[in-house]
Amino acid sequence: MKQLLHKYKHAWVLFYFFIYIIWFYALEKKVTANYTPIQIWLDDYIPFNEWFVIPYFLWFIYIFSTVAYFFLTSREDFYKVTAFLFIGMTICLVIYTIWPNGQDLRPDLSRLGRDNILIRIVNTLYSTDTSTNVCPSIHVFNSIGANIAVHRSEALKKYKWIRVSSAVLMILISLSTMFLKQHSAFDAITAIALSVVMYFLVYGWNDSKQTSKVKGKKVFAPY
Repeated sequence: MKQLLHKYKHAWVLFYFFIYIIWFYALEKKVTANYTPIQIWLDDYIPFNEWFVIPYFLWFIYIFSTVAYFFLTSREDFYKVTAFLFIGMTICLVIYTIWPNGQDLRPDLSRLGRDNILIRIVNTLYSTDTSTNVCPSIHVFNSIGANIAVHRSEALKKYKWIRVSSAVLMILISLSTMFLKQHSAFDAITAIALSVVMYFLVYGWNDSKQTSKVKGKKVFAPY
């Protein structure tokens, strides 16, 4: 038992989820009407499409699987991916707190002129998830973070199908937020911008440190 606890002592990081859930749902209760509506011209060219509810919900499996994989296989990669995700998510929550925002893009599903199981799922999604606290999009941000972790993993470099699947899923999930009218395109753009910043903070800094170590080593040449 002690060996198991020692092996997975990095699980302490996961306690962040309790902080995130409490904070996020507190904002969901507080931010209901008085918020800045987010919308840009690009949103007018993105039609509603209920098929994107599939990749939208695959996000939960994608993020959980990525974090769980690195938790079980590589403590170093686990710390990196959770630092990327958790710091970024905290920044998003701070933004939502300081600048309450939302969107009014959701269509009236009863007027679409069609009805199917996917639309009913979207209707349930709309009724349980508010249209506030959207910019930047955590859905998009986390998808990018998970994909970066997969592509940076030395152990996964030999599995091209996993890397390609991850990239495709990241793109589909990001698109789903806009095609389901859960987010404005601006939410996705700001999530991408935040991802760039977090990449350099989490991975770029570590890369520069490793480069410095290599340059600082003396090369032995037996001549």
